[in-house]
Amino acid sequence: MPRHLAATCVLIVTLLCGIPASADTVIELPVLAAIRQNNLGVFEILMMWWDKKPEPNPVQLQWRLAGVRLGDDHLGAMSQAFAYAVERTPSIQHSGTVSVQGVAYRPVSSDGPSAGAAMAVGFIALFKGEHIQRGIALTGTVEPGGQIGPVGSIPDKIRAAAREGYRTILVPRGQIHDSRWNLTELGFQLNVTVKEVDTIDEAYLLMTGQRI
Repeated sequence: MPRHLAATCVLIVTLLCGIPASADTVIELPVLAAIRQNNLGVFEILMMWWDKKPEPNPVQLQWRLAGVRLGDDHLGAMSQAFAYAVERTPSIQHSGTVSVQGVAYRPVSSDGPSAGAAMAVGFIALFKGEHIQRGIALTGTVEPGGQIGPVGSIPDKIRAAAREGYRTILVPRGQIHDSRWNLTELGFQLNVTVKEVDTIDEAYLLMTGQRI
């Protein structure tokens, strides 16, 4: 089995515990979501850290239960984003354990794969030892070849980000104008900048200031 495929098969769910002292880098990743029942925009933070050890090898991914509940779609998107990040950082020794914990003001369930692109950016930054710049968030799915795919409920997600003080929101290419919304106009109303992105590479540069 190719190494990147193996990485998708090791996501486990554990009880909440603290970030270990051995974690070299901790990423605070903003995630924009919407609750399906009412399309209410939700702002979450995913805490990511990497406990670098020789084992397990290949690296293991685990989700730590906290204030954010993830369904099968979201866990699948996380595994996909993780596998993509491993694939895009071939010069790095991927071993040990990567942990992800969701943080929210109240328990929420997020909307599935629309956080995939943001998680891919977060995992790559974690492996490279780089950081996400504050004030910028991304919504979109991870598609083959690192393309960022379309998502729904973007206006509600932008409103949620604006409430939290985020001023730059990245959305999939082709979705800034839609039969359902005009994100340029919404951004003007909320005093935020909405930018379209095509790829994980493009989003990574904008979110970290670094190239993959």
